[in-house]
Amino acid sequence: MMTSLFSSFDPSSSFYQLNWTMMFLPSIVFPMNFWMKKSRILMLKNKMLKKMSNEFNNSTNHKEMIFLSTSIMMFILINNSMGLFPYIFTATSHISISMSLSIPMWMTFMIYGWTKFSNSMFKHLLPTGTPSAIMPMMIIIETTGNLIRPISLSVRLTANMIAGHLLMTLLGDMNSIKTILMIMPMQMMLMTFESAISIIQAYVFSTLITLYSSEIP
Repeated sequence: MMTSLFSSFDPSSSFYQLNWTMMFLPSIVFPMNFWMKKSRILMLKNKMLKKMSNEFNNSTNHKEMIFLSTSIMMFILINNSMGLFPYIFTATSHISISMSLSIPMWMTFMIYGWTKFSNSMFKHLLPTGTPSAIMPMMIIIETTGNLIRPISLSVRLTANMIAGHLLMTLLGDMNSIKTILMIMPMQMMLMTFESAISIIQAYVFSTLITLYSSEIP
């Protein structure tokens, strides 16, 4: 029995947190033939990855980021989509998972950029054409915005996942006979909306990571 709305995000066991194994559920459930033999789902996945690779290719100068961004997008998309099924834990609804994705990427960009291209990184702190009177303020603003990038990435993903699951939990508790005709269409609309949010958040996260890498020469 749930004690609060956020109880659905608690670990299922104190001995071993089986919830985190949901991150690897697709690779466990799907057999090897699913990834090797031609099928409609595999063709759809390959077309989506090809489309995203072409888009990421226009957003960054680093070709290595294309494979990394598409991999991150697929990982987040699978976890978000699996969380929509009953009794399956949504790992991306925890800030620890989102931060573990955003902070290493951001740290990699910062360490590589500041050690290899220090002058170019300093130029990004001061936009071109800034008046002399507000230059110190702009440097502080740009530095602060750069420091909070991993936090904004992780909080955006986590907050969207939590908000949708809380709404579904609230509507799921309203299951009386009198309100079933009104709640069922709302639940169907919310499930469709959450499916779109799962795809959009994976796309936004990977796109922002790619745009951050484009600032490094």
